Amino acid sequence: MSDGPPIDQMRREYHRGPLERDDLDADPISQFERWFEEARERVKDAEPNAMTLATVDSNGAPGARTVLLKYFDQSGFVFFTNLESRKASHIEHNPSVALLFWWPLLERQIEITGVAERISSAEAAKYFMTRPRGSQLGAWVSDQSRVLTSRKALEIKLGEMKRKFADGEVPLPKFWGGYRVTPKTIEFWQGQPDRLHDRFQYVREGTGWRIQRLSP
Repeated sequence: MSDGPPIDQMRREYHRGPLERDDLDADPISQFERWFEEARERVKDAEPNAMTLATVDSNGAPGARTVLLKYFDQSGFVFFTNLESRKASHIEHNPSVALLFWWPLLERQIEITGVAERISSAEAAKYFMTRPRGSQLGAWVSDQSRVLTSRKALEIKLGEMKRKFADGEVPLPKFWGGYRVTPKTIEFWQGQPDRLHDRFQYVREGTGWRIQRLSP
Protein backbone atom coordinates (compact mmCIF):
# COMPACT_ATOMS: atom_id res chain seq x y z
CA MET A 1 0.00 0.00 0.00
CA SER A 2 1.15 3.52 -0.76
CA ASP A 3 2.09 5.86 2.08
CA GLY A 4 0.48 8.74 0.20
CA PRO A 5 -2.94 10.26 0.83
CA PRO A 6 -6.11 8.37 -0.18
CA ILE A 7 -7.13 8.99 -3.75
CA ASP A 8 -10.02 11.29 -2.81
CA GLN A 9 -7.53 13.53 -0.96
CA MET A 10 -5.01 13.78 -3.79
CA ARG A 11 -4.90 17.36 -5.06
CA ARG A 12 -2.57 20.24 -5.72
CA GLU A 13 -3.07 23.97 -5.77
CA TYR A 14 -2.17 26.07 -8.79
CA HIS A 15 -0.19 29.25 -8.26
CA ARG A 16 1.38 30.33 -11.55
CA GLY A 17 -0.81 33.39 -11.89
CA PRO A 18 -4.02 34.45 -13.59
CA LEU A 19 -4.94 34.48 -17.26
CA GLU A 20 -6.61 37.76 -18.22
CA ARG A 21 -8.50 38.72 -21.36
CA ASP A 22 -5.83 41.30 -22.15
CA ASP A 23 -3.20 38.53 -22.12
CA LEU A 24 -4.76 36.84 -25.13
CA ASP A 25 -3.92 37.32 -28.78
CA ALA A 26 -6.89 38.09 -31.01
CA ASP A 27 -5.95 35.04 -33.09
CA PRO A 28 -6.14 31.66 -31.29
CA ILE A 29 -3.48 30.06 -33.50
CA SER A 30 -1.03 32.78 -32.50
CA GLN A 31 -2.05 32.29 -28.87
CA PHE A 32 -1.56 28.53 -29.24
CA GLU A 33 1.90 29.08 -30.71
CA ARG A 34 2.82 31.33 -27.78
CA TRP A 35 1.78 28.73 -25.21
CA PHE A 36 3.28 25.86 -27.18
CA GLU A 37 6.67 27.56 -27.34
CA GLU A 38 6.57 28.07 -23.58
CA ALA A 39 5.71 24.39 -23.14
CA ARG A 40 8.52 23.40 -25.51
CA GLU A 41 10.97 25.25 -23.27
CA ARG A 42 9.62 23.91 -19.97
CA VAL A 43 8.46 20.35 -20.67
CA LYS A 44 10.74 19.36 -23.55
CA ASP A 45 11.51 15.94 -22.06
CA ALA A 46 7.84 15.07 -21.70
CA GLU A 47 6.80 15.55 -25.35
CA PRO A 48 4.96 18.88 -25.23
CA ASN A 49 3.36 18.00 -28.58
CA ALA A 50 1.58 15.00 -27.03
CA MET A 51 -2.19 15.45 -27.18
CA THR A 52 -5.24 13.37 -26.39
CA LEU A 53 -7.37 12.72 -29.46
CA ALA A 54 -11.02 11.96 -28.68
CA THR A 55 -13.29 10.38 -31.30
CA VAL A 56 -16.60 8.54 -31.47
CA ASP A 57 -17.45 5.48 -33.54
CA SER A 58 -20.46 4.84 -35.77
CA ASN A 59 -22.49 3.77 -32.70
CA GLY A 60 -21.61 6.88 -30.72
CA ALA A 61 -19.16 5.07 -28.42
CA PRO A 62 -16.18 7.28 -27.49
CA GLY A 63 -12.49 6.52 -27.75
CA ALA A 64 -9.40 8.45 -26.66
CA ARG A 65 -5.67 8.01 -27.12
CA THR A 66 -2.48 10.04 -27.11
CA VAL A 67 -1.05 11.10 -30.47
CA LEU A 68 1.65 13.60 -31.42
CA LEU A 69 1.03 16.94 -33.06
CA LYS A 70 3.45 17.21 -35.97
CA TYR A 71 2.72 20.70 -37.25
CA PHE A 72 0.06 23.39 -37.21
CA ASP A 73 -0.84 26.59 -39.01
CA GLN A 74 -3.90 28.68 -39.73
CA SER A 75 -5.46 25.69 -41.50
CA GLY A 76 -5.38 23.45 -38.44
CA PHE A 77 -3.49 20.84 -36.42
CA VAL A 78 -1.93 17.80 -38.12
CA PHE A 79 -1.20 14.30 -36.79
CA PHE A 80 -0.34 11.03 -38.53
CA THR A 81 -1.59 7.48 -38.14
CA ASN A 82 -2.38 4.16 -39.77
CA LEU A 83 -5.43 4.84 -41.95
CA GLU A 84 -6.87 1.43 -41.03
CA SER A 85 -6.62 2.03 -37.27
CA ARG A 86 -9.50 2.35 -34.84
CA LYS A 87 -9.12 6.12 -34.65
CA ALA A 88 -9.16 6.43 -38.44
CA SER A 89 -12.29 4.28 -38.63
CA HIS A 90 -13.98 6.54 -36.10
CA ILE A 91 -13.03 9.65 -38.04
CA GLU A 92 -14.31 8.21 -41.31
CA HIS A 93 -17.71 7.69 -39.67
CA ASN A 94 -17.72 10.92 -37.68
CA PRO A 95 -15.04 13.56 -38.38
CA SER A 96 -15.94 15.61 -35.29
CA VAL A 97 -13.03 15.26 -32.85
CA ALA A 98 -11.45 16.90 -29.83
CA LEU A 99 -7.78 17.47 -28.99
CA LEU A 100 -6.45 18.09 -25.49
CA PHE A 101 -3.00 19.31 -24.47
CA TRP A 102 -2.10 19.08 -20.75
CA TRP A 103 1.09 20.68 -19.43
CA PRO A 104 1.16 20.15 -15.64
CA LEU A 105 4.35 22.14 -15.05
CA LEU A 106 2.69 25.19 -16.58
CA GLU A 107 -0.68 24.38 -14.99
CA ARG A 108 -2.26 24.75 -18.42
CA GLN A 109 -4.59 22.92 -20.76
CA ILE A 110 -5.69 23.65 -24.31
CA GLU A 111 -8.82 21.97 -25.67
CA ILE A 112 -9.59 22.09 -29.40
CA THR A 113 -12.78 20.87 -31.02
CA GLY A 114 -13.18 20.65 -34.75
CA VAL A 115 -13.39 18.51 -37.85
CA ALA A 116 -10.68 16.07 -38.95
CA GLU A 117 -9.99 15.67 -42.65
CA ARG A 118 -7.42 13.43 -44.30
CA ILE A 119 -4.49 15.27 -45.84
CA SER A 120 -3.21 14.48 -49.33
CA SER A 121 -0.86 11.58 -49.99
CA ALA A 122 1.72 14.08 -51.24
CA GLU A 123 1.63 15.99 -47.95
CA ALA A 124 1.83 12.73 -45.98
CA ALA A 125 4.76 11.51 -48.07
CA LYS A 126 6.65 14.76 -47.50
CA TYR A 127 6.43 14.23 -43.74
CA PHE A 128 7.01 10.45 -43.92
CA MET A 129 10.39 10.98 -45.58
CA THR A 130 11.53 13.02 -42.55
CA ARG A 131 10.82 10.22 -40.05
CA PRO A 132 13.64 8.07 -38.66
CA ARG A 133 14.07 4.88 -40.66
CA GLY A 134 12.95 2.79 -37.69
CA SER A 135 9.67 4.72 -37.51
CA GLN A 136 9.19 4.30 -41.24
CA LEU A 137 9.63 0.55 -40.92
CA GLY A 138 7.34 0.52 -37.91
CA ALA A 139 4.56 2.03 -40.01
CA TRP A 140 4.82 -0.94 -42.39
CA VAL A 141 4.96 -3.49 -39.57
CA SER A 142 1.98 -2.48 -37.42
CA ASP A 143 -1.58 -3.48 -38.31
CA GLN A 144 -2.63 -0.86 -35.81
CA SER A 145 -5.49 -1.73 -33.43
CA ARG A 146 -5.80 -5.31 -34.73
CA VAL A 147 -5.34 -8.34 -32.49
CA LEU A 148 -1.70 -9.48 -32.34
CA THR A 149 -0.88 -13.10 -31.57
CA SER A 150 2.48 -12.33 -29.93
CA ARG A 151 5.35 -9.85 -29.72
CA LYS A 152 7.40 -12.39 -31.65
CA ALA A 153 5.08 -12.08 -34.65
CA LEU A 154 5.70 -8.34 -34.67
CA GLU A 155 9.47 -8.84 -34.56
CA ILE A 156 9.34 -11.37 -37.39
CA LYS A 157 7.44 -8.92 -39.58
CA LEU A 158 9.94 -6.18 -38.73
CA GLY A 159 12.74 -8.44 -39.92
CA GLU A 160 10.86 -9.04 -43.17
CA MET A 161 10.44 -5.31 -43.76
CA LYS A 162 14.12 -4.64 -43.04
CA ARG A 163 15.09 -7.19 -45.68
CA LYS A 164 12.50 -5.93 -48.17
CA PHE A 165 13.72 -2.33 -48.03
CA ALA A 166 17.38 -3.03 -47.29
CA ASP A 167 18.65 -1.51 -50.52
CA GLY A 168 16.74 1.75 -50.66
CA GLU A 169 14.34 4.24 -49.15
CA VAL A 170 11.31 3.08 -47.23
CA PRO A 171 8.25 4.18 -49.26
CA LEU A 172 5.04 5.60 -47.86
CA PRO A 173 2.58 2.78 -47.11
CA LYS A 174 -0.75 3.27 -48.86
CA PHE A 175 -2.46 2.66 -45.50
CA TRP A 176 -0.58 5.42 -43.65
CA GLY A 177 -1.32 9.13 -43.68
CA GLY A 178 -2.37 12.18 -41.74
CA TYR A 179 -5.36 14.20 -40.60
CA ARG A 180 -5.76 17.93 -40.23
CA VAL A 181 -8.14 19.10 -37.52
CA THR A 182 -9.76 22.38 -38.52
CA PRO A 183 -10.75 24.05 -35.24
CA LYS A 184 -14.21 25.29 -34.39
CA THR A 185 -13.39 26.15 -30.77
CA ILE A 186 -10.09 26.53 -28.90
CA GLU A 187 -10.07 26.88 -25.13
CA PHE A 188 -7.13 28.07 -23.04
CA TRP A 189 -7.21 26.92 -19.41
CA GLN A 190 -4.94 28.26 -16.69
CA GLY A 191 -5.08 26.64 -13.26
CA GLN A 192 -5.93 28.91 -10.33
CA PRO A 193 -6.17 28.49 -6.53
CA ASP A 194 -9.31 26.94 -5.01
CA ARG A 195 -10.24 25.42 -8.39
CA LEU A 196 -11.38 28.83 -9.68
CA HIS A 197 -9.51 28.33 -12.94
CA ASP A 198 -9.29 30.90 -15.74
CA ARG A 199 -10.84 29.66 -18.96
CA PHE A 200 -11.15 31.52 -22.25
CA GLN A 201 -12.74 29.99 -25.32
CA TYR A 202 -12.35 31.15 -28.91
CA VAL A 203 -15.40 30.33 -31.03
CA ARG A 204 -15.17 30.52 -34.81
CA GLU A 205 -17.59 33.03 -36.34
CA GLY A 206 -17.31 33.32 -40.10
CA THR A 207 -13.72 34.25 -40.87
CA GLY A 208 -13.05 35.51 -37.34
CA TRP A 209 -13.19 34.46 -33.72
CA ARG A 210 -15.25 35.44 -30.69
CA ILE A 211 -13.57 35.20 -27.29
CA GLN A 212 -15.58 34.39 -24.19
CA ARG A 213 -14.67 33.68 -20.58
CA LEU A 214 -16.04 30.41 -19.22
CA SER A 215 -16.92 29.62 -15.63
CA PRO A 216 -14.43 27.26 -14.02
